[in-house]
Amino acid sequence: MFDEQIDDLTDAELAREREVAGGLAQATRGLVDAVIRSTVSEEEMLAVTAEVEALTARLRASQIPGSFGVSHTPDGTVRGYGNAVVGLRNAVAPPVVVHQSKEGRAWADIHLGAAYEGPPGLVHGGVSALVLDQVAGEAAAAGGTPGMTGTLTLRYRRGTPLGDLHVECWITGHEGFKTFVSGAISDADGPTVEAEGIFILPRWAREGAKPDRFE
Repeated sequence: MFDEQIDDLTDAELAREREVAGGLAQATRGLVDAVIRSTVSEEEMLAVTAEVEALTARLRASQIPGSFGVSHTPDGTVRGYGNAVVGLRNAVAPPVVVHQSKEGRAWADIHLGAAYEGPPGLVHGGVSALVLDQVAGEAAAAGGTPGMTGTLTLRYRRGTPLGDLHVECWITGHEGFKTFVSGAISDADGPTVEAEGIFILPRWAREGAKPDRFE
């Protein structure tokens, strides 16, 4: 289903890409936050708008067709830089930096600011789902049983405050090509959102895979 793309980049080139492209995305996140919370005059907003449009035109001068997609280097380093949760180049992404352990656990400490608000002062419920979906999927992959989201069920125990949060997910079981994962978003007082998900290795990826690996 997906074409495999291998980018022959050196470690130094990858580091430079993270510095330059990641720096641009981070600066853009700052711009988004400033746009939401700015109280400058209308005249100043109009002036800034013109500058932003000019900067956008400069970046449009050379770009790839369509979305970024996913590629990797010969050593297996994944370049999913357009991802809406963890994408290095995606200013929409918080971003979430996910850590993994081989027993099938993934976690991240994140900060969600004004751009992710739903109810006043609280994280939008859809953003909570977005983040949990990503981290739960990475837990499944970390345990050696990757898959795409089949179902994701959430229980919103209370409002999730904007600010510093901890996300953690872990594998709870397997059935054939299905991997079952649980997880939660927590603040300093404990879980705010809990998740149960099923991640399924898609049919197009099953050739050569052994079902017992998922049991």
